[in-house]
Amino acid sequence: MNNIQKNITDIQTIIDKYATASNRSPASIHLMAVSKRQPVEAIQEALDGGHRLFGENKVQEAQTHWSSHRTHYQDLKLHLIGPLQTNKANDAVELFDVIETIDRPKLIKAVTKEAVKQNKPIECYIQVNTGEEPQKSGVLPQDLPMLIECARDAKLNITGLMCIPPTNEPAAIHFAFLAKLANEHNLPNLSMGMSGDFEKAIPLGATHIRVGTAIFGVRD
Repeated sequence: MNNIQKNITDIQTIIDKYATASNRSPASIHLMAVSKRQPVEAIQEALDGGHRLFGENKVQEAQTHWSSHRTHYQDLKLHLIGPLQTNKANDAVELFDVIETIDRPKLIKAVTKEAVKQNKPIECYIQVNTGEEPQKSGVLPQDLPMLIECARDAKLNITGLMCIPPTNEPAAIHFAFLAKLANEHNLPNLSMGMSGDFEKAIPLGATHIRVGTAIFGVRD
């Protein structure tokens, strides 16, 4: 077993442990391998080990990584977890299975337009800026109800929320807050938790955890 496959197996073991301790089914928590800025050889190692759920930050880089793999891996699932510009909505809808970073009405309009045009009812999450950080993408918590209503009016398929907690605050506070918001709006999916804090996200309801460094190692 190569290092990447071993890392995935080790992390899955941790997920199973924390899920069981939280009275959750391990199958309800999905490990997303964040492949941004990774060489194609590293991605291929993960694929060879049977992993099929990946997250990417940028549309253009994701096209380089994944366009050719679509025909070879029919069960491949790709999530966009980085900010999306409206002029990239076409490519994003075409390539990804889930867009996690919906955060404004203009983007809802652009993604909906492309989903209709491509006849692809793409699944989406709304990114919430739980720490209200000015430099970070995501809708402010107080504006979330308005954005959900906007998405539902547009018939965009919103199924969950995602967040990236501030680095200088306890992550669990933000995970609990995101879970509360999701519950209030009947959204089943929660994308939260990364390499350094995913153990804290599991007891608080994470359905998708985004792990890069702990799988692939430190990026250059």
